[in-house]
Amino acid sequence: MKKLVLFCILASLVFSCGSKKAVATKKATHKPKTERVVTKNTSKNDADATEVVNGVAVKIASTEEYIALFKTIAQEEMHFYGIPASITLAQGVLESNSGKGRLAVEANNHFGIKCHDWTGDRIFHDDDASQECFRKYSDSKYSYRDHSLFLTQRSRYAALFKLKKEDYKGWAKELKRAGYATDKNYPDKLISLIERYNLHEYDAEVLGDAYQKYDEPLVNSTITQQSSSSTHIVGKGDTMYSLSKKYNITINDLQELNGLVTNDLKLGQELTVRKDSVSSPNQTNMAKTAVGNRSYFVEKGDTLYSISKKYNMTVDELKQLNRLSDTSLNIGQELQVKVTAIN
Repeated sequence: MKKLVLFCILASLVFSCGSKKAVATKKATHKPKTERVVTKNTSKNDADATEVVNGVAVKIASTEEYIALFKTIAQEEMHFYGIPASITLAQGVLESNSGKGRLAVEANNHFGIKCHDWTGDRIFHDDDASQECFRKYSDSKYSYRDHSLFLTQRSRYAALFKLKKEDYKGWAKELKRAGYATDKNYPDKLISLIERYNLHEYDAEVLGDAYQKYDEPLVNSTITQQSSSSTHIVGKGDTMYSLSKKYNITINDLQELNGLVTNDLKLGQELTVRKDSVSSPNQTNMAKTAVGNRSYFVEKGDTLYSISKKYNMTVDELKQLNRLSDTSLNIGQELQVKVTAIN
């Protein structure tokens, strides 16, 4: 009887040890994954949200800062590849969230260009599908160059290059038609950005004398009579740009007349659209000046293009007359301009 009890105890101990060993063995054979897949869709903390532009680490706080940083790069790409700087900048603003999106901050990728046959560094990011492969650049300017190559080397975008460089509306619509984006509102978003921030002026600076605003008559052609109304009620589709053209007034003047600090408009908003009794120092001086050269002091929002059109000159003539090496201007800067008629 004692032998039987002893045998049962020993058998129980052996079974118990075997079970533990089997469990331990099963756990040991379950190897952890070694590949780390990033699933975070947001950018770095604001304190670390920097990217590289022309070899310099920068933090971009606003759309205006983004445009100021990348306008020269976009103009260079326009010069070499024929893509309007306005279109490139608007796409960059929209697709990178003005440089604050994750791909821009962590990969210097401003156009969401995927890997395809890319052999360089890469980053994984949720887009149309989970964890898609995107190109990673050492400098944002290379993202701009890849954008130019992407459009010029693919046959489906060939129709773009048959359009006039001034026709940013046509470029925006053709990009959508060719399949660049699936968002049906993509063209409208690009056009809105271009008109809100006057990005077409950077096209004019590149084209110089060859520039002709696509949806406007020639400078020397008959000018459409200005509306006699002194106020305008904002309707659907109105923008500061469209109103400035309708009433033959600059966007800056519209802002000043109505005490606006942005180009945002609200349906039903009443705007003053005529300058009848309002004159700036520059306009007062111009009225008293005889034909010939005169001084012009740069005001907020002025560009060489806008000043050249105001005085019926070309950008090149302005630069030559004032011995300017680039298109940069400072508020209050004195320029010589040609006056061909007394106002």
